[in-house]
Amino acid sequence: MSVRVVPWSPQWRVEFERVADDLRTALATVPRARVEHVGSTSVPGLAAKPILDIDVIVPRADVGAAVAALVKVGYVHRGDLGVADREAFHPPDDAPARHVYVCVEDTVNVRNHLAVRDTLRRDAALRDAYAEVKLALAEHPGMDIDTYIARKSGVLQRALEASGEFTATELRAIRRLNDPEDSLG
Repeated sequence: MSVRVVPWSPQWRVEFERVADDLRTALATVPRARVEHVGSTSVPGLAAKPILDIDVIVPRADVGAAVAALVKVGYVHRGDLGVADREAFHPPDDAPARHVYVCVEDTVNVRNHLAVRDTLRRDAALRDAYAEVKLALAEHPGMDIDTYIARKSGVLQRALEASGEFTATELRAIRRLNDPEDSLG
């Protein structure tokens, strides 16, 4: 299956707000839950796979309550899928296409998502370099998602370094997660 990357759409922000409102309603009993639009669709002007990435960020003690609240409104809990402190869900519908995760606040994964988003929103040159890599990768017929993720990790590492929010050890761990074959990790 190939990877599809399209130009940024202002509709993604509208779709996120609608889903976020529904999530906030579902999470009303989890008062410290925060709903964040992350990933490429959250960065104005950035080409992206047309799938929203949404992090529901909670204190560790509230993960169970957040999972239960989402299951109650039709989200299907998929477990952590191999990523510690992150619980993945299938949404109850496909409109819009989205990935929803319950994440423990202040973890490296959450800080990674927020730092990349915020850095790419601030730095147009880095955003455009990232878009160029993504579009070039998507042009390859049969590009698989694992190769796509690995080959764009260099630009993401630059964004993380530019954020100034990570130690060298954390940057290496993130690089290994995104590109397990990277010999620099």
